[in-house]
Amino acid sequence: MGELTGPKDTVDRSEGFGERLLGQLLDRAHEMPPQLIAPLVAEEVRAIGGRDISILLQDYAQLTLVPLPGRGLTDGEPLPLAGSLAGRAFLSETTVEQQQADGVRMFLPLLDGSDEIGVMSLTLTSVNEDDRRLLRRLAGLVADMLVTKNHYTDQFLRTRRREPLSVPAEIQWSLLPPLTMTTPQVAVAGILEPAYNVAGDSLDYALNDDILHLAVIDAMGHGLNAAVLATVAVGAYRHARRADAGLAELYAFMDTAIDAQFGPDHFVTAQMMRLNIGTGHLQWVNAGHPSPMLIRDHHVIGTLEGHGTLPVGVGGSTPQINSEQLRPGDRVLAYTDGLIEEHTAGGEQFGEERLIATIERVGPASTTVQQMVRELSHTLMRERGGITSDDATLFLIEWRGGTADHLARPDL
Repeated sequence: MGELTGPKDTVDRSEGFGERLLGQLLDRAHEMPPQLIAPLVAEEVRAIGGRDISILLQDYAQLTLVPLPGRGLTDGEPLPLAGSLAGRAFLSETTVEQQQADGVRMFLPLLDGSDEIGVMSLTLTSVNEDDRRLLRRLAGLVADMLVTKNHYTDQFLRTRRREPLSVPAEIQWSLLPPLTMTTPQVAVAGILEPAYNVAGDSLDYALNDDILHLAVIDAMGHGLNAAVLATVAVGAYRHARRADAGLAELYAFMDTAIDAQFGPDHFVTAQMMRLNIGTGHLQWVNAGHPSPMLIRDHHVIGTLEGHGTLPVGVGGSTPQINSEQLRPGDRVLAYTDGLIEEHTAGGEQFGEERLIATIERVGPASTTVQQMVRELSHTLMRERGGITSDDATLFLIEWRGGTADHLARPDL
């Protein structure tokens, strides 16, 4: 197994060897400072006969994969997500192999649970199933290490930046949860534009047992004031959610928090949802926000209108709870008004009809929610002529149904 040039040069990549290697890596990683992650990974890859190791991280705008600098890693220019082998591995969330004169170049997606971090690439002289299994597990462990260490270093965040962030954007990005989550029953993906200058838009979610809680908010105004307003709104939403408040209580708590802090002249439009991932029963409260779109079989079959209430902070009446029964495979797209209220170069407002047409054109080619939300956002940006005078956020939910119980059973 794993032969390079002959029996004397055989590299053991069997499962027993792999378990020892991954165990040693995990043991050493606990106390490893962030700057030594790259040398440690490079050393472990070399132990299995790998060379030319690169770790590529997705940039904030979700356009490129940027090489992480570090001792033992191969540096280079950023690679586009569209049109590169590394990009294909990232977008498909599968390993991509390229035959070369001196071996096989492998591109492995770095998945922390279901949040995609980037891609690890390396070259082996030859590849078999033992190699593939070991490298998939190694890539998963590397992703976990990057996410864990990211909490107390700026190294990985700096790598991902292709241009400076504004102070409001810095605040907003620090608030965000992972922009993708995938389980057997439900998947979500979000994107914010302009990535390096977003101010008042934000999103949040949490999966608690069988209930997926979601919120998309758009704070009034621009710049730092909008970012501060959004910060209070998200903080109030999380506080009420974690206290197990219902949707109506949650709205009331957020409304009081915004009014108490900023007064009646400041407000936030918001969409708050609860999805039972076991049954597909969706509930929502719309507080002055654009209605989400229901997508079935790649077609927008309607908007989730229902009863609305006033924006958060204005003192609206107790909201009515809207509900919809989803079918397996249904997607729900929530977005902020900057997406459709932007004007094209000719002065025409972009509008909801053009958004629907773009969704139905992009959707069939998108396997995952992450692919769809990214391609949709970038396509809309191109069709607006690159203009984004207001924040434009997308948040896509796909309900799959079924159960995840099989993941809790040991594979004997």
